Amino acid sequence: MATIDKHAPGSPCWFELSTNNQTAAKTFYSDLFGWTIADSPMGPDAVYTMFQIDGLDVGACCTLQPEQLTHGVPPNWAVYIAVDNADATAEKVTAAGGTVMAPPFDVMDFGRMAVLADPAGAVFCIWQAMTNIGVRVGGVMHTVGWIELSTTNEAGAASFYGDVFGWKVTNGKGAAAGPNDYGHIENSGAMIGGIPPATMRDPNTPPHWMIYVEVADAAAMTEKARSLGATVCMGPMDIGENGTISVLSDPQGGYFALHQSPPAV
Repeated sequence: MATIDKHAPGSPCWFELSTNNQTAAKTFYSDLFGWTIADSPMGPDAVYTMFQIDGLDVGACCTLQPEQLTHGVPPNWAVYIAVDNADATAEKVTAAGGTVMAPPFDVMDFGRMAVLADPAGAVFCIWQAMTNIGVRVGGVMHTVGWIELSTTNEAGAASFYGDVFGWKVTNGKGAAAGPNDYGHIENSGAMIGGIPPATMRDPNTPPHWMIYVEVADAAAMTEKARSLGATVCMGPMDIGENGTISVLSDPQGGYFALHQSPPAV
């Protein structure tokens, strides 16, 4: 198991499900992925749920706040990006044309975060670690191995995230991604995610980030998710040398994806 002691700046470091039925979500994801549950008090009559593998955090779950429900925020998986300085990064977001939705604030002594949106409206978070670095295990089954941005402006996204995090968006072969390419997001030499071309996205879907959870058998896990109440939105679909994927919606409406690596040659 690959334990993690530090996340490089610009890398995904935390994945948080906000939902309208936390109890049901805990049951669904623990049944699907075998994640164990560790709840901590979070204000009156509320808990913050850590999803874990062998006692190590792989993500979290909380209940949507009343003000989020008032504004029509649906259940969603938030992607957090590691930064050295949340305040300076929030300023970069504004300068690059993004929006600061929740200015940087401390989460007790765990870390400092902000909620942001890129120019097309895709929401993401940043995390400046203090006592909690975020995800503590990766590179194994049932951990998030990829993040993907669905956007109406791939070129604009490449420019924005390049200015904010220093990401490069390539065609996977070293050259800058073109309008018909699947853009591979590179952070300090590591491939961390992708941006599909506009032809691969539903034009009626608002820009958003999505997580991909690594699985050994995408077809079997897709059927298992369906049996637990999930909706299969796409797949299982063979993506050639990159394996097999499925896109799902959990019983409360939170979208996520599965990824099965191709067989070793």
